[in-house]
Amino acid sequence: MKPWQTSAVTSRHADSTGAWRVRSEPITAPDALAGPGSARSPPDMALAAKNYNRDLYHPPTQTHVSNQDGGTRSVTSTAQHPKMGVGSVIPRAELFGNPERTTPSISPDGRWLAWVAPHEGVLNLWVRQVDSGEDARPVTADLDRGIREYAWAPDSEHLLYLRDQGGDENSHLYAVSVRSGDVRDLTPFDGVKAVLLAWDLQITDRVLVGLNKTNPRLHDVYDLHVATGDLVKVFDNPGLLGFVADSQLDVRAGVRSNQDGGRTIMVREVDGEWRPVLTVDPIDALNTMPIGFDRDGRRLLVKTSADANATRLVWIDVDSGEHEVVAEDPAYDVDSVLTDAATKLPVMVSVQRERLHTQALVPEIKRDLDALADVDDGDLRVVSTDRANATWVVSYVHADGPTASYVYDRATSRARFLFHDRPRLATRLKDVEPFSFTARDGLEIHGYLTFPAGNAEKLPTVLLVHGGPWSRDTWRLNPEAQWLADRGYLCIQVNFRGSTGYGKAFTAAGNREWGAKMHTDLLDAIRFAVESGYADPDKIGIYGGSYGGYAALAAAAFTPEAFRCAISLCGPSNLETLLRALPPYLTPLIPEIYRQVGNPDTEADFLRKRSPLSYASRMAIPMLIVQGANDPRVPQSESDQIVAALRDNGVPPEYLLFDNEGHGLQKPENRLKFYATAERFLAEHLDGRYEPESA
Repeated sequence: MKPWQTSAVTSRHADSTGAWRVRSEPITAPDALAGPGSARSPPDMALAAKNYNRDLYHPPTQTHVSNQDGGTRSVTSTAQHPKMGVGSVIPRAELFGNPERTTPSISPDGRWLAWVAPHEGVLNLWVRQVDSGEDARPVTADLDRGIREYAWAPDSEHLLYLRDQGGDENSHLYAVSVRSGDVRDLTPFDGVKAVLLAWDLQITDRVLVGLNKTNPRLHDVYDLHVATGDLVKVFDNPGLLGFVADSQLDVRAGVRSNQDGGRTIMVREVDGEWRPVLTVDPIDALNTMPIGFDRDGRRLLVKTSADANATRLVWIDVDSGEHEVVAEDPAYDVDSVLTDAATKLPVMVSVQRERLHTQALVPEIKRDLDALADVDDGDLRVVSTDRANATWVVSYVHADGPTASYVYDRATSRARFLFHDRPRLATRLKDVEPFSFTARDGLEIHGYLTFPAGNAEKLPTVLLVHGGPWSRDTWRLNPEAQWLADRGYLCIQVNFRGSTGYGKAFTAAGNREWGAKMHTDLLDAIRFAVESGYADPDKIGIYGGSYGGYAALAAAAFTPEAFRCAISLCGPSNLETLLRALPPYLTPLIPEIYRQVGNPDTEADFLRKRSPLSYASRMAIPMLIVQGANDPRVPQSESDQIVAALRDNGVPPEYLLFDNEGHGLQKPENRLKFYATAERFLAEHLDGRYEPESA
């Protein structure tokens, strides 16, 4: 049963997202170009192308776009006249505007529900009592970029959320009272990035926070009393990139990135001394991270691919070092883990195959999963639990419809419907089909195809490239894929080598392959679609954000004969300058990043050869380049320099620069401006449908 076909129903299936916080689905295009790992605590926190001999050019017309100083300029367009689609297309505002309601969660005491929804047109936090649907009210009144990630404080009286300024990623931690609506900035420090590190639902008055206040490269650990705001440093970071606390909220484990690109999990003794319990080779680094201690602090739960190809869930005895495998899959990485708040034991794991697969680790959870399987056929995630583990909030994810969320009572095995995130999209979206192909060197590559309605032969096609690149596309509602299919394009999403989720060998196959084998995987996906009769070889575009933006620039620079047009959103154009400008808080990850991409200090020539900027003279296809002025990961200079080079070469791209955005676009008006421009651009060059910007 589809979620949009249900009202209030009974039932019980599940996965987990090891729930430290609730975060709304990314509404913008890119994944962050972060290092291959995270400085957050673990989940209880979070070139040769086939030349198709196409004629790329058509009689030019003139169009105008905003330039970076706010005026307009004329650019040459090689476009056909696009097809109007008013009245027959899904409005962009319904695909890319704010969701109606999203990311629900339950308070630790089981009395309150919270979620994210628009208030005065901006995403804010709302609450109501669990058993009443009549008292819903906003408790925040943000009027700027909105709130997208939050967590319940253990006292059930406050919600904690992070917010930066203009996309600079120097997030402050705020607390809002669910009763009074009073908002407090708990970390009011300019130029400092706050990270919510850890808490325990049994300790109701305080949480652990990371602040790079003393050293911008390292987050020290602070004890935060939520009610009073008292903030006390409890631990100076000796150079670790992530921490795990025990059941007493004492920092007991951390991760060290080694100079060879490997990782070591360290544990902290009572006297404060650190010692290693697991050291892994560089190939395992990305897949190795501690999750949490058992209740006695004697065993550490870890995700790692050491001694296996795919990431497993294991217990490590901190005294003996002995390992016990808890869960594993022969081909796919363990994705998320749900632990019991009281016992600290893992009760459920999920593996992201073509669809999400969930496994119960204890019999009582198996009963829950069986009951939840009858509610809906979507991919289920347990997004929140109360302290007693008696009530869950679950969400069913679909690729061809909105996400449906429920409150689930474990005692009665009944699920009560809450809401759909984007109900207006119900019954209007296209199927998303997993596919695979063999790359030119024999490696099996997976991805997803989204077809437009009607004829499925020789379609104009857009290659939608995910960011990261240490991430992957999954089976979910991707507004961009649905947008492209609705406008008449075949959308191809490729989990090229270097993507995560398919085991360490597949991820490591992308090391030092930016602009090389990672790129030819994309070309081979196009070849597959053309040879299958799906794609028109004369009408292929490429679009992506972050790493996907780099891929779009690389396509125009290295293989322009394979593409008619390209769109790059916050894409790096020069790998050498990109790596020299990493934000300071990624410093602990530099050995891993350099091993996977290249070292600008010792391999500058290699990086220049893989940089689209070095081949700007070859870039002649139409391009749309988009950038946030405050992006700390891919600085504005990365787009400015490629735009300047193309202008000097007489092939000026369209350039959209948003002065109040960072790495991606969060403000609804900016998102809608970008997608309107991109839609018109694709329609001009690939002959798809479009909704006029004024519609």
